[in-house]
Amino acid sequence: MSVNKPITRVRDIMKTQVGTIDGIATVSDALKKMKALKTSVLIVNKRHDDDEFGMITSGDIARHVLAKDRAPERVNVYEIMTKPVLSVSPDMDIRYCSRLFANYDLVRAPVVENKEVIGMVSPNALVLDGLYKIFQ
Repeated sequence: MSVNKPITRVRDIMKTQVGTIDGIATVSDALKKMKALKTSVLIVNKRHDDDEFGMITSGDIARHVLAKDRAPERVNVYEIMTKPVLSVSPDMDIRYCSRLFANYDLVRAPVVENKEVIGMVSPNALVLDGLYKIFQ
């Protein structure tokens, strides 16, 4: 007889500390914030309620600023950010979230509830934390 284990949801494995920045900030400001928060990604705040979140990563900075020999203090976040970003619900089953990551080749996704970012999830969290919780 098998015992049904509860489904692991995104909220169970998401990282809740998420850094944010305004799109008008410079890439230099974003780098300083990333260093202070020990992260490689920041959510770019909405400009108004009907707007969407953006995201800037260390990879974006490497590709669009450093590799092109642009000065980080002269480039605004909005110039190189990804927007809109694909977000997930905190109540999403991690199996479906894993498929979403695989199908769209995602590296991370913000977790959005009531139009606010409440966390961040990555494939590492899905695999490591998710499997641990499933098989414990």
